Amino acid sequence: MNKGIVFHYLSKALLLSSALFLVPALVSLYYREYFFMLIFLGVGGGMALASLPGVFYRPRHKYMFAREGMVIAALMWIIFSAVGALPFYCSGSIPHYIDALFESVSGFTTTGSSILTDIEALPRGILFWRSFTHWVGGMGVLVFVMAILPMSDGHTMHILRAEMPGPTAGKLVSRMSDTAKILYGMYFVMTLVMIGLLLLGGMDLFDASVHAFGAAGTGGFSSRNASVGAYNSAYIDVVTGIGMLAFGINFNLYYFLLMRRFRDVAKSEELWAYLGIVAFSTVTIAANIRHLYGAVGTSLRHAFFQVSSIITTTGYATVDFDQWPGYAKTVLVLLMFVGGCAGSTGGGLKVTRVVTLVKAAFMDMRKMIHPNAVVNVRMEGRAMPEKQVRGVQAYFSVYMLLYAVSWLLLSLNGFDLLSTFTALSACINNIGPGLGMVGPTGNFSAFAPWAKLLLSFDMLAGRLEIFPMLLLFVPSTWRGNRLRRWERRN
Repeated sequence: MNKGIVFHYLSKALLLSSALFLVPALVSLYYREYFFMLIFLGVGGGMALASLPGVFYRPRHKYMFAREGMVIAALMWIIFSAVGALPFYCSGSIPHYIDALFESVSGFTTTGSSILTDIEALPRGILFWRSFTHWVGGMGVLVFVMAILPMSDGHTMHILRAEMPGPTAGKLVSRMSDTAKILYGMYFVMTLVMIGLLLLGGMDLFDASVHAFGAAGTGGFSSRNASVGAYNSAYIDVVTGIGMLAFGINFNLYYFLLMRRFRDVAKSEELWAYLGIVAFSTVTIAANIRHLYGAVGTSLRHAFFQVSSIITTTGYATVDFDQWPGYAKTVLVLLMFVGGCAGSTGGGLKVTRVVTLVKAAFMDMRKMIHPNAVVNVRMEGRAMPEKQVRGVQAYFSVYMLLYAVSWLLLSLNGFDLLSTFTALSACINNIGPGLGMVGPTGNFSAFAPWAKLLLSFDMLAGRLEIFPMLLLFVPSTWRGNRLRRWERRN
């Protein structure tokens, strides 16, 4: 482990990220919330000062492998979440630090689970910061850093792989820094479009920004206690639903559209599977809940919104879907695990992994029937390497192991099975609301402090694709002889 390079790059990332606190400080200034403005400036300034020793430190060795990239990603998210909790705690908006940490982790990981009971009572600056964490965490804190800081492509590739959601991460263009700029450029423009459309629906600029941040980062924090349902607007429901679906699509496809590579978009197997799952779920849920709303249009509206919200792991709500029939709730729970597309801001397992797992299962069954047959898993019209298929299966195995251990520990809190199961599912898949006591009208405030810390770890693990967080606890991560091999080569 090259601890020097980890310390140096982590410090540079934290220094740059400290500037993000200026945005909510300006919002607080606009609304004349001067105390909260000083809180944001103090936290950002303290973070910048604390990072300076590492910024000026020059590591003796410059090498970086995947291990260093994963450690940088995991530590960056832990530290930034811990610092991001300080405005909530120091301002008194959330009196207990563990609660503030849970809210901060939930924001940056774009989970949207909350311990707050009266959201509308919070100051505007705090509400803005709470949702701004979604926007920052949606595309990734380190992708933002890579778009600005000069780094070598070898270093940025390891970091990008550790932070970007999905089984693989690759370049859109030859330079990784340019890839990061393209990703954040598209992300920024799509967010502005979302804000504009919500303004046309009657929201003011503050609410439009807050809800656009939640949709863009697929996070789900709202400025209203009743979430998007507070507006009772079919236009806002449809715009937000379509917006959430758009941010749940692989951003590589948007780049292909810009480059007029329409054929590459049209043959995306993951995209068609994603849209097919949404269409099937919407139609069947609408039929299942029609007796609750009468009109077919109203049923389709609510079904489409909640399907879009859950599969993209956003977590917005227009109705209390905890009161829906068993079939509708079962479909929503299954969608929690499917998640959005790889390379999107959505959480969950990702559609491409689910499709790969299903195809791999059928491939293994064919091999059992025809042992001598040459069969392989095909995705996007190409045969997937065996190593990649086994990697997806290994990820699913580790995912289920973490899920089982977390579920067992969380059950010690003594809550009912449905609430415990969906609370964990909502956190590890970065969704937000579950069912029962953590449903769309409930929250996570009743969980014990240790349970909130466990769920915070699960949120971080889910956002970083599990392995970077688990590697922090593996002793061999912090030692090894790669340094000597690198020195011999150089």
